[in-house]
Amino acid sequence: MTVRFTRRRCDNLLAVAFATLAMTSSFAQAPSDKPVRVIAFGPPGGSVDFVSRLLAEGLQKELNRTVIVEAKPGGGGAPSVNELMQSPHDGNTLLVSLDALVSEIPHSVKLRFDMSKEVKPIAELARGGLVMVGHPSLPVKSLAEVVTYVKANPGKVSYASYSAGTVSHVLGLQLNKTAGIDMAHIGYKGSPPALVDVVGGHVPLMFAGIPSAMPLIKAGKIVPYAVSLPQRSPMLPNVPTFAELGYPQLEALGWMGLWVTPSVPATVQNRLREAALKVMTQPTTRERLKEFGLDAGQPRTPDELSKSLRSDYERVGAVLASINFKPE
Repeated sequence: MTVRFTRRRCDNLLAVAFATLAMTSSFAQAPSDKPVRVIAFGPPGGSVDFVSRLLAEGLQKELNRTVIVEAKPGGGGAPSVNELMQSPHDGNTLLVSLDALVSEIPHSVKLRFDMSKEVKPIAELARGGLVMVGHPSLPVKSLAEVVTYVKANPGKVSYASYSAGTVSHVLGLQLNKTAGIDMAHIGYKGSPPALVDVVGGHVPLMFAGIPSAMPLIKAGKIVPYAVSLPQRSPMLPNVPTFAELGYPQLEALGWMGLWVTPSVPATVQNRLREAALKVMTQPTTRERLKEFGLDAGQPRTPDELSKSLRSDYERVGAVLASINFKPE
């Protein structure tokens, strides 16, 4: 069968093609009156806010666009995701969040929607781990001594987490199981209040994010025992990993990612991913991340990131199910 194109039809097809091209590349045109918005899930001054502003600085140069950061904490990430969902799905509104948005929070907070279907990670920006810390008054100097101390004081030793249902909670449950101890869990609404109580001696132990704990460790207000990273942290070179100490089950590596709605055009997603990875792997950016207690992210593909989220979601869920944990 022969298909014939009239001049009018050819003109219409060209018009559609040019309109589509303009739509999918609009965010990268130089310069645009419309700024790129980066929603940072977390409080101002927190680790996500810090990484978001590093990213924004670089994206302004890479995209030749104004990039603004808006910190939006609380609500289990729902306000941040709602803001992303309600904005035009054109790549001009982005989200920076911890992987916990999909792998942990749905276990601990009742949500109206499925996080894993509403947002898509397109780039890993930074990564880090947790450190088990204690108050200096504890008569222990190592993880082995912590275990011995807890066994000698059954039912009397507790640990803090920055939120129930998160990896900060789960690591304590896993240590209880593998070491045969019974630390009681006390959940907080964020790292700052939890660390305040540990420093004040109200709670003896905590699994804290390395960036949050570092200033207090340097000041001698808390003592580190082990980190959840695959290798020792450059920030804490003398602190062993849990795996080194015989607890490989407690290896946990968290990451921050750049997220969009899945309906953002693929060409836009690819351009944003390339620009973000270029920014975050620059030597100056890596150094600033290191000073904050974080490492640069790895160039994992969106599919690899989504697969790791599903795996972590199932792992965390299995641990929480073992204690019949229910979301708030």
